[in-house]
Amino acid sequence: MPAVTVENVLSLPRVGGVPAGAARPVLGVRTAPSALEGEGFPVRRAFYGIDYRHLDPFIMMDQMGEVEYAPGEPVGTPWHPHRGFETVTYLLDGEMEHRDSTGGGGLLGGGDTQWMTAGGGILHIETPPEALVMSGGLFHGIQLWVNLPSEQKMIAPRYQDIAGGQVTLLTTQDGGALLRVIAGELDGHRGPGSTQTPITLIHATVSPGARITLPWREDFNALGYALAGSGTAGAEGRPFRMGQSVVFGAGGALTIQADQQQESRTRDFEVLLLGGRPIREPMAQYGPFVMNTHAELAQAFEDFRAGRLGQIPAEHIQPNE
Repeated sequence: MPAVTVENVLSLPRVGGVPAGAARPVLGVRTAPSALEGEGFPVRRAFYGIDYRHLDPFIMMDQMGEVEYAPGEPVGTPWHPHRGFETVTYLLDGEMEHRDSTGGGGLLGGGDTQWMTAGGGILHIETPPEALVMSGGLFHGIQLWVNLPSEQKMIAPRYQDIAGGQVTLLTTQDGGALLRVIAGELDGHRGPGSTQTPITLIHATVSPGARITLPWREDFNALGYALAGSGTAGAEGRPFRMGQSVVFGAGGALTIQADQQQESRTRDFEVLLLGGRPIREPMAQYGPFVMNTHAELAQAFEDFRAGRLGQIPAEHIQPNE
């Protein structure tokens, strides 16, 4: 990601003192297994093995990379459908192009986020730009799926392009952490992402040895995922590292501390902090569709086959499609 200088960081708004709410305990730490997605790019299944009652309103999250591609190696996904939820793609390094059947899309670079509300149905594709395919290079990001409540599952699709320069940047009082508020609110500071389901999404860069305690809405769940480096979570100091998720219990504050010695490329502890208000509705998921009942899933497949989830724009149709 583009570097932020110390001078710039120290001039940013700061998160207030130690929150008054009770610190959230750590309920568990899970290690993400590796897999291949799309046309063969490596991912880690960040929330694998976590009970849905702790994830709600989130469905899944993949860490894409971190991988250093050789020339000709970068790959993406083919055109595919979604219905019933939102996809959030946050890129830390590299580039990716997005196109969808509503005409939405753009080029994502390091620090950029795309927020796609699939709603009643959409087709989309995510591919590396030709220049990246030719040159190779570092690629790293996440894709998060956020559920929609039943009354919003069939809303009109929407696409948001959030440039890295648009996110809300904060520091802790001692300057030990840089906080990028992508969506939701932290200590009165709001991020630019417009969400259907109330959530908070933050990328925290914590300096070696630094400790942060952030206020957190008590009606939200709370999760952490280490993108790089190592440290601890909770007042009890539960260790976790790159590729591991933390599930927090109830309370009004989250605590994260970076180990003094870091082995990550960034030399900092990079943590994604996220939470949201649980929907608490039945969830039925199969592949790219997330609905409330199996009958609704069957209807989604029927609508897809009938072309009612959108059409691939003519300029993107390949001979075999």
